[in-house]
Amino acid sequence: MPIPPPDDDPGGRMPDSPAPAELLDGADVRRRVSPAPPLPMDAERFAELTRAIGSSISSVIDGKPAAVRSALVALLAEGHLLIEDVPGVGKTMLAKALATSVDASVRRIQFTPDLLPGDVTGVSVYDPAEREFEFKAGAIFAHIVIADEINRSSPKTQSALLEAMEEGQVTVDGRTHPLPDPFLVVATQNPLEMEGTYALPEAQRDRFMIRISMGYPDAASEALMLRQRDTVNPLDALQPVVTTAEVSRMIAFARSVHVSPSVGEYAVALSQATRSHPELRLGASPRATLQLVRAAKVWAALDARNFVIPDDLIALLQPVFAHRLIPTRSVTGTRARGGTDTVAAIIDRIAATVRVPVAARS
Repeated sequence: MPIPPPDDDPGGRMPDSPAPAELLDGADVRRRVSPAPPLPMDAERFAELTRAIGSSISSVIDGKPAAVRSALVALLAEGHLLIEDVPGVGKTMLAKALATSVDASVRRIQFTPDLLPGDVTGVSVYDPAEREFEFKAGAIFAHIVIADEINRSSPKTQSALLEAMEEGQVTVDGRTHPLPDPFLVVATQNPLEMEGTYALPEAQRDRFMIRISMGYPDAASEALMLRQRDTVNPLDALQPVVTTAEVSRMIAFARSVHVSPSVGEYAVALSQATRSHPELRLGASPRATLQLVRAAKVWAALDARNFVIPDDLIALLQPVFAHRLIPTRSVTGTRARGGTDTVAAIIDRIAATVRVPVAARS
């Protein structure tokens, strides 16, 4: 659906302003050419731009198309991304490559046990000259924030992200400060089995739209990495392929992707099934349902469609639901004893039992 031009620009192009009379008499006046209007945003244009962003990121992160696609979905669906994996597999580099590709400001916060909430959100500092408190913005004030090793800090510091991730703002000493738009948190965490880690609180996990694991590269990709990075960092050569303004228009288009009533009911049925499942102590929240549908809209748009089908929801069930669900103690014990009954397996069984609206596939 095309995005209308600004109200003060009914023709899609700003009219040339007449030059002042004093400049016309004997002056070398050059006609000011208005910039060309942006191309209309439709499904094909959206897919074209996302392919450009994906190719740019993949030039740095080779052999990880699923991770790249998940990062795009999180950004364009106005969500946040949690990457859980062992150190050294490219979690931080993925976030930096995404930020550079969309010409966004980026800040990295290294979460450590001594990190304070004010280091993240900002603090009020008294200015004796002005005799008033002045707000000093924290590291969270950027388009893309890399929360590196988020589970190495205390739950109190982790919770400093809650308001920012949900509402796009932070409140310090009773004053609210808006964050840049678009805004994306890409958090990385190490597996809980590693020393010095804290489990993310349930409320914090629920703020992340998608959780993925990158995994180790295959042999060919790792060999290519050795050749490419022997003398140069590929991030240094990366250039933006879109602007943040174009990203905002892409987000607006993704919001307009159609979700039929039957597909919406299917998303609700999937969430409801997790809440009544005997092997789950905590099911998917209403926020999870909303984020599943928002992510599915972007998933459809990535395939140059302006409507969501059930297959889009099914493709996103694991990355959107798995980190939010908590199994019962019996299931946890089965897994600890070497069983295969994990949350992922439970989600697969739920997807197999909930009735799919067949007519919505076409």
